[in-house]
Amino acid sequence: MRSLQNLLVTGGAGFIGSNFIRRLLKTEDFTGRIINIDKLTYAGNLENLFDVEGSYGGSRYFFERVDICDIEAVRSVFERYQVDTAVHFAAESHVDRSIFGPREFLETNIMGTFSVLECAREFWKGREDVLFHHVSTDEVYGSLGDSGYFYEHTPYDPRSPYSASKASSDHLVIAYHHTYGLPVTISNCSNNYGPYQFPEKLIPLMIDNIVGERPLPVYGDGKNVRDWVYVDDHNEAVWLIMKGGRLGETYNIGGENEWENIKLVNVMCEKIAGLQGRPLDYYKKLITFVKDRPGHDRRYAINCDKLKNELKWTRRMDFDRGLDATVNWYLANREWVERVKSGEYRKWIAKNYEER
Repeated sequence: MRSLQNLLVTGGAGFIGSNFIRRLLKTEDFTGRIINIDKLTYAGNLENLFDVEGSYGGSRYFFERVDICDIEAVRSVFERYQVDTAVHFAAESHVDRSIFGPREFLETNIMGTFSVLECAREFWKGREDVLFHHVSTDEVYGSLGDSGYFYEHTPYDPRSPYSASKASSDHLVIAYHHTYGLPVTISNCSNNYGPYQFPEKLIPLMIDNIVGERPLPVYGDGKNVRDWVYVDDHNEAVWLIMKGGRLGETYNIGGENEWENIKLVNVMCEKIAGLQGRPLDYYKKLITFVKDRPGHDRRYAINCDKLKNELKWTRRMDFDRGLDATVNWYLANREWVERVKSGEYRKWIAKNYEER
């Protein structure tokens, strides 16, 4: 029986991690406490969790500013909080950044994962009621043609420094399971969308540029296909895996929801035009095709039958409804967007965090 009482979340101030923490603390079947460690890089934002800290801080929620590459700092967190479960979200995750600056991706995604794994191995010392869950990406599988899907048994074929670093960390996690008997599970997910995503990723970037009437950059011919899953659906799957997934196993998490990039951008243009009383094609003139990025995977598509059959997961958020909710959130939170874009949020967080 897994303890799931003193839960370490790495990268919990980021997009997916902060949504996971918020959801879990409001879930009736989780009664423990969460220890969030985050380095607070450009994409880590404590403002994402001010409501959580206000409701649970000091009792069920604790934050520690820790770089996962600092093994002594991670070890100290394991000891002070008696961690019995770890869910590892922390990662450098933007493909474009990895192309122009791969070192940080290798250091954080590989050596950072090693640090957390090693601390878990040392601290747990063969316990069987513990769990290390590793959150990864479908990009480790490479690129698909016009048909077919990624399965858990699909051979790895990463095409970017980012996906190569995540593939390496996946292999490291499963090696710790086979070599040391560390209880682990892994999930590989498709593209997430929803609130609190840093506006460098496709959906929040396009929303922001549409509102600002700036060019909407689309790589190549725009026909690259991505599978989109709402962040809460992804996090529900992660929690189900942590509660009942088989040790040493990988579970794919997908939205079963494929979109060509250009079609998705057109839909967002229409949605925002409708909300602002503009003609539906008003913003489409901003679409600008730009040179394709190196190693740009053509299509991703996840088969998540294993997750659905073994753990009874189902996608709850219809994409049209989820996209409406996401667009409305970003339109209603323009100050948050401007703060994270400008870097001013760091000053704002420091001031407000100290006052709470």
